Amino acid sequence: MAKALMFVPPVLFAGLAVMFFVGMQRENPDELPSALAGKPAPAVRVTPLGEGQPFSDATLREPGVKLVNYWASWCAPCRAEAPSLEKLAAEGVAIHGVNYKDKPGNALAFLDEVGNPYRLMGADESGRMALDWGVYGVPETYVIDGEGRIVLRFAGPVTERTLEDTIRPAMARAAAAR
Repeated sequence: MAKALMFVPPVLFAGLAVMFFVGMQRENPDELPSALAGKPAPAVRVTPLGEGQPFSDATLREPGVKLVNYWASWCAPCRAEAPSLEKLAAEGVAIHGVNYKDKPGNALAFLDEVGNPYRLMGADESGRMALDWGVYGVPETYVIDGEGRIVLRFAGPVTERTLEDTIRPAMARAAAAR
């Protein structure tokens, strides 16, 4: 029995080594996978934020590619991604914003300062919608196709590099999915 137990540590080590090796072979080991990719976007449950109308489930099922971006005024990476989102909005990309667990006054002041790239937006004050969507933390951006299916979940700020390497290719896949 004692001889058999001496093989347990090397076997456990080998198993962990294989798991780490397989994990490192992913295309992007830093990417957080989404169980929702290829599935319909979860229900939209936002309250109005500011003067504009919030978006809805029907909005996400309208023809065309669109983005859903979770953000907050207290989020430093959200500030960093603002120029990239403004660039996309200027190109005519529909970006719908979800203000996550924030105070409305702070959220609106943030948008006044960094710019408002959102065609439609709403607030998720309780964070319930974010839970349904699998949000890990803000900022997170989802690429949605013309039938309301999630093509990509991107966790982290949308920078120029991620815009070109990740977001735009996903948008092209979403446009081709029709």
